[in-house]
Amino acid sequence: MLLCTVINTAAFGQGRSDSAAYEMQRKKINSMLNERSAKFGQYDASLSQHTGIFGLQTKKDIRRSNEILMDIVRTDNEIYRQLKILLDYRAFQQTQVQQKAKQVENSQLGFLYSIKKLQDEVAKLRSANEKQAKETERANRNFYIAAALIVLFVVWLLRTAMKNRNKKLAERTITVN
Repeated sequence: MLLCTVINTAAFGQGRSDSAAYEMQRKKINSMLNERSAKFGQYDASLSQHTGIFGLQTKKDIRRSNEILMDIVRTDNEIYRQLKILLDYRAFQQTQVQQKAKQVENSQLGFLYSIKKLQDEVAKLRSANEKQAKETERANRNFYIAAALIVLFVVWLLRTAMKNRNKKLAERTITVN
């Protein structure tokens, strides 16, 4: 759906000037067809003209009819040439639309690839972050355990030192008494 919208926007954005030129070409061909039709009417009228003796056509009548017919042929040739230009123009427009669609598609594929790459990178970073958080938690736990053991050891040392001191004081008091 998005692709169609982008293609239509791109095609119609440039298409307005292109379609104006296309319409001008069509009008030119239509006017040439009208001109041909008028010339054919002249040719038909010239065939019915008989200015000769006994109502026959003269060489001049035949030449005039042939000139009109040759003019019709030239007009037909010009119409064919203009039609070729019109068809080439139409083919060019279609090619442009196809190329633009391909560009948009390639661009979207590039975006999808970039998004996928970034999603993979985010997943790797999350995994690394979780791993580091677990390691930090483990290190903190070990630190607290070590700190607790050190505190217990210091308390034990102090207690032992106090017992020894009390024992020595008790021995001194006994010996003094």
